[in-house]
Amino acid sequence: MADNDSKREGSLPEVNQSVLVERGRSRFRQWLAVAGPALMVSVGYMDPGNWATDLAAGSRYNYTLLWVLLMSNLMAVLLQALSARLGIVRRRDLAQACRETYPTIINIPLYILAEAAVTATDLAEVIGSAIALQLLFDIPLLWGVLLTALDVVLLLLLTSFGIRKLEAVILALVLTICAAFAVEIYLAQPQWSQIAYGFVPAIPDNQALYIAIGILGATVMPHNLYLHSALVQTRKYGNTKEEIRNSIRLNFLDSALSLNFAFLVNAAILIMAAAVFYRSGITDVAEIQDAHRLLEPLLGSKVAPLAFAIALLAAGQSSTITGTLAGQIVMEGYLNFRIRPWLRRLITRGLAIVPAVLAIIYFGESSTGELLILSQVILSLQLPFAVIPLIHFVSNKKLMGEFAISAFLKVLAWITGGTIILLNVWLVISEMSVWSGSAANTSILLKTLVITGISLALTLLGVITFLPLIPAGRKGTREVTLPVMHPPLQLAQDLKVLPRHYQRIALCLDFHFPENRLLQEALRHADPEKSIIYLMHVVESASARAVGRAAQDLETTSDRERLTTIRESLIKAGYRTEFMLGSGNVLTELERMIKESGAELVIAGTHGHSGAKDLLYGSTLDTLRHRISASMLLVPAV
Repeated sequence: MADNDSKREGSLPEVNQSVLVERGRSRFRQWLAVAGPALMVSVGYMDPGNWATDLAAGSRYNYTLLWVLLMSNLMAVLLQALSARLGIVRRRDLAQACRETYPTIINIPLYILAEAAVTATDLAEVIGSAIALQLLFDIPLLWGVLLTALDVVLLLLLTSFGIRKLEAVILALVLTICAAFAVEIYLAQPQWSQIAYGFVPAIPDNQALYIAIGILGATVMPHNLYLHSALVQTRKYGNTKEEIRNSIRLNFLDSALSLNFAFLVNAAILIMAAAVFYRSGITDVAEIQDAHRLLEPLLGSKVAPLAFAIALLAAGQSSTITGTLAGQIVMEGYLNFRIRPWLRRLITRGLAIVPAVLAIIYFGESSTGELLILSQVILSLQLPFAVIPLIHFVSNKKLMGEFAISAFLKVLAWITGGTIILLNVWLVISEMSVWSGSAANTSILLKTLVITGISLALTLLGVITFLPLIPAGRKGTREVTLPVMHPPLQLAQDLKVLPRHYQRIALCLDFHFPENRLLQEALRHADPEKSIIYLMHVVESASARAVGRAAQDLETTSDRERLTTIRESLIKAGYRTEFMLGSGNVLTELERMIKESGAELVIAGTHGHSGAKDLLYGSTLDTLRHRISASMLLVPAV
């Protein structure tokens, strides 16, 4: 459901500011409190899509494209640091900042492109996890793809335990990947003296360019820019200038360490591919399955393919967690529209599963390698539409104040953005020339659609690049102000504690919670002469769910009698009281009764369960509060 209050909230409201960064602690302890968001972002830099591009680069071009990995990683450190700065200073993620800056006609295509990037990311994770399941348990690839839908349940359980528990799981998966590739490198015995030559820039041919841009897209991922600017908001920083400045420094350190860790993993994959496959004269390893199959005969060890498959599964599972979170951030940020997190994550996974299933059915399992590389190229093509707005936002002194980036960082950022754009233009021109030469029989309609799509993308890129440079107030631009964290403080000179009496009070009873505790709270806020207390209960029996309020089963009769007894006791005590008995769905019926009564205050008891128990018993009150306009008072069970 849409949330009218979401624009006043930060990103990921269920975990927003849930981790306190305490003042006065040592720098190391503060860094431990801050560390985590960059680690979660870094798993996107070692997902199965990276594997496909790294394997292709290493097996075909030896160590030649190592420099692309290094360049991409340096770009990633810079851009992720800028993304974190945006979240820390403005308390807005990149999608929210776009919505507040650009007009709707620009934001809609930006949103569509962001969703395409999230889908392309999740596509790589779906295929990678399915391949790992096939390699480990001999599960058919199609079934493995369908099984990845269960990741949604896993993610829902993990997020319900809090962001710190989620980060711990990610850390465990990352360490698994690193341990597996340490084994691979030890067995592969690469030629370390030749590796240094791989850091000299060189592009041997057009295919190398295609793979290089795939590496760029797999490393500097657009969805990570949205994700990082949201995840840093899970930390509760101080509001003073020094505390904000310290948070920026600590997050930069976190980004540099985590992303360089990811660089080492990617470099290990490429080096292993070069040392094992290129050295053996096998230069056409395009499939992850082929790499797994060839490891044992080439290295003479059964451990190598097992470690490879385990690392792949860990990479797919860790990446799926961050990818689906990014989908939630993009939708809520651009559209100001919030739905249940599990539903958003199911949508993200569904959008990725469909193309994977279709590719396997129509082109066979051998198509997955090309599909992985294509997904990474798509990500690279989406990059400018996330990078350019980010640079504008963190450069704007009106929005960022003294925390706007320096002239030096601004030059580096624009060089990075310009390099990404030039590489993408180079790729488009190269692919278009090849396509036009081989598309003599292609219909005019298809050619027109392709050319139109490219023209619209270039136009959009030009708009988001130059629109923020137009002085505010000109036609077509939007006056942007820094979002206010809190409303202006207004305190009365003479503060007095006055009792608040509500005229209409709704008391939600489920008969598993001590009624006396709820009644005491109701009477504390009620005036015997002016207030009316509505006793509300919903019957959940099978009969009540089937026929609604017409049910006359034992549970309905018993509950009605109990409400009558409580009502008579309150009337005897001098309070005006009515009762309302609903039947069927608790959430729907409570919403109906509260609105019909016109209640100003709703009092309900909480049961103290969370996590897996919420999935079993439900979390009615959490959803109910978004559907009603009355104040809510929640009384704890103990």
